[in-house]
Amino acid sequence: MNDEKKYTDSNIEIKQVYTAKDLTDNIIQQPAEFPFTRGIQPDMYRGKLWTMRQYAGFSTAEESNKRYHYLLSQGVSGLSVALDLPTQIGYDSDHELAEGEVGKTGVAIDSLEDMEQLFAGIKLEAVSTSMTINATGFILLALYVALAKKQGADLQKISGTIQNDILKEYAARGTYIYPPKPSMRIITDIFEWCSKELPKWNTISISGYHIREAGSTAVQEIAFTLSNGKAYVQAAQAKGLDINVFGKRLSFFFNSHNNLFEEVAKFRAARTMWAKMMKELGATDEKAMMLRFHTQTGGSTLTAQQPLNNISRVTIQTLAAVLGGTQSLHTNGYDEALSLPTEEAARIALRTQQIVAYESGVADTVDPLAGSYFIESLTKEIEEKVTILIEQIDAIGGSVSAIEQGFIQNEIAKSAYEYQQKIETKKKIIVGVNQFTVEKEEPVPPFKIDDSIRLTQIEKLKALKAKRDNAKINQCLESIAIAATGQTNLMPLVIEAVENYCTLGEIADALRKVFGEYK
Repeated sequence: MNDEKKYTDSNIEIKQVYTAKDLTDNIIQQPAEFPFTRGIQPDMYRGKLWTMRQYAGFSTAEESNKRYHYLLSQGVSGLSVALDLPTQIGYDSDHELAEGEVGKTGVAIDSLEDMEQLFAGIKLEAVSTSMTINATGFILLALYVALAKKQGADLQKISGTIQNDILKEYAARGTYIYPPKPSMRIITDIFEWCSKELPKWNTISISGYHIREAGSTAVQEIAFTLSNGKAYVQAAQAKGLDINVFGKRLSFFFNSHNNLFEEVAKFRAARTMWAKMMKELGATDEKAMMLRFHTQTGGSTLTAQQPLNNISRVTIQTLAAVLGGTQSLHTNGYDEALSLPTEEAARIALRTQQIVAYESGVADTVDPLAGSYFIESLTKEIEEKVTILIEQIDAIGGSVSAIEQGFIQNEIAKSAYEYQQKIETKKKIIVGVNQFTVEKEEPVPPFKIDDSIRLTQIEKLKALKAKRDNAKINQCLESIAIAATGQTNLMPLVIEAVENYCTLGEIADALRKVFGEYK
């Protein structure tokens, strides 16, 4: 008999056998019943499959547009836009700090002109679009709205998501511009404006994904994400917004890793805890208590060694997300530890979702692992550990204070270090990396982005600035700066600015002068 102890990646000890005794005090509710442990729809995927997204965007708007049309032809049901680093931190492609980065991690968007090219031939009313953007999320939303208006779309029907989760940028990812307080003000401006003008839009995707990518455990991912969610809710309530209205437009974004059962239990625990948290914060409408989430398979789990093994990893992670009840899913390409995904890798990633949906049977019944002694016990244990961490954050004064004092960053760094130590001492086996290696790797041709993209964007910017009404531009930028010093909602002014072809960098700079930059 093997007495060696086993643990999940969150250091939860796994017993050799689970029995009915492990289900003490555990009530299995029905799906769509508070606190939604078993899912937020009574029929889940029998009624409607999750939205199959592929995160895509690179080079110029024209090149990305070709990939979007290809993905739509292959069966994706929603677009997910990747934006390059200068766009994410509020610099136009001609800024000196943009050099070497234009079009690399995503598509370069400098103005409404780029947005028009990005979605050429795509009706915004007919597609749900997710944009992974935070510090400049309000500008990208304004560009999307301006384009929808140009298409003659009904804004009441436009659906999608901006990530818009700045707190995790300070804690884990780093693409912030302004200090936390003015950043929170921008976010609540978005909540307020969308609740009236863009009712089907998810105004924030509170993200655990990047917290996990930075090295957190599954327990920390949920604790820090829900704690950030609580901070956004409290900020919106302080502005006088109704939790029952904006609460329905909050969504979440989680990571899915390789420990299948821990990941499924994590998703179930997150739903349970958010429902209880929203009720405590004053929500009375059950729809405002439901945790809706998008999942992406774990980028940090992909290996550059034997990259085809990543197809198996992504399959396990896909199963975990679906068994855990995700509303939307992006699957990574097998080559993403080496470069942006090639068209072949993107197609295999999408086919992985389609095979799970149509061939595996896991979508045929709701919450198929419910009642498993192991899963129910693990869900409860994750919930208990998450509660302890959230209480620690509350004692510090909430997420904003915990980030300002470095608590969250330190906890993530500690977990990342411990995990790396386990790999180096082979307590944790990574196939093809520290065990089952090969002497000679077959090279996988990477997807390359040419540096000449920046020159193309610079020429487009020069031509744009020469033909637009620059007196109107200055007037728009001045209005934004004046509004930023008071309480006026910024969204209508930013929409007017992009409609007049103000650039993303010009708008971001107008606010830098008022808010300053976070160092």
